[in-house]
Amino acid sequence: MKIIQVTDLHLVAPGERLHGLDPLGRLDAALADIAAHHGDAALVVFSGDLADAGAPAAYEALRDRLARFPVPVRLMLGNHDDRAAFRAVFPEVPVEHGFVQTVVDTGEGRLILLDTLDQGAVPGRLCDDRLAWLDARLAEAAGRPVYIFLHHPPFRLHMPVLDAVRLLDDQAFLAACRRHGDVRHVFAGHVHRPVTGSWQGLTFSALRGTNHQSSFDFTTGQGATIEEPPAYAVILIDAAGVVVHFHDFPVRLDATAVARDPLPA
Repeated sequence: MKIIQVTDLHLVAPGERLHGLDPLGRLDAALADIAAHHGDAALVVFSGDLADAGAPAAYEALRDRLARFPVPVRLMLGNHDDRAAFRAVFPEVPVEHGFVQTVVDTGEGRLILLDTLDQGAVPGRLCDDRLAWLDARLAEAAGRPVYIFLHHPPFRLHMPVLDAVRLLDDQAFLAACRRHGDVRHVFAGHVHRPVTGSWQGLTFSALRGTNHQSSFDFTTGQGATIEEPPAYAVILIDAAGVVVHFHDFPVRLDATAVARDPLPA
């Protein structure tokens, strides 16, 4: 099974720019590259921060583009999103307990797409309702492989500015994963960095966004936006395991376009 992960679009209204870049133009480039090379994908998961400030015009621009996109998609939310504005534009997207989260059952196992948005805050949270929902969905999948997608990583990257805004309920998330199910991999967004590893026995990956990226800073805690090639992930899952390829899709890079702005909230 092939899944494409796209994350951190940070869309703005058509004609606007963000950090000197064109988020909609870069999304168009990503979608064109995926359609050209991965039309056989089972699914494209957009793992949050669809809009930069939750503007309805940004969600409407996304909807217009996805209407012409040939691969099935699932949309998730991140800390830059607005749940109400998103749901007004995408009323058909599955919602559980008021949160934009769902499961996708496949021949290779269960995908759980988890809503970690804590409206108005940068770090992610899992309230009691979301933890109970996760617990139930994992219990249902007993005996089957499970793959979890969420915007905020529960794991530390040893990069202070990013670790401060991870999923704060990391231990509750871990406990749920350990109680139930065979969780094979955790896929995250949010950090705008390509990274893989293992955390408490769970393998994970995260990747660059489609617009700006986070500076590669392990020491200062003063992160900044930078321009590095935007990317999407090609995820290949079978009975033998999980392989994640990070692919830098073609765009024109302009190192002078992006000021080293502090990482936005």
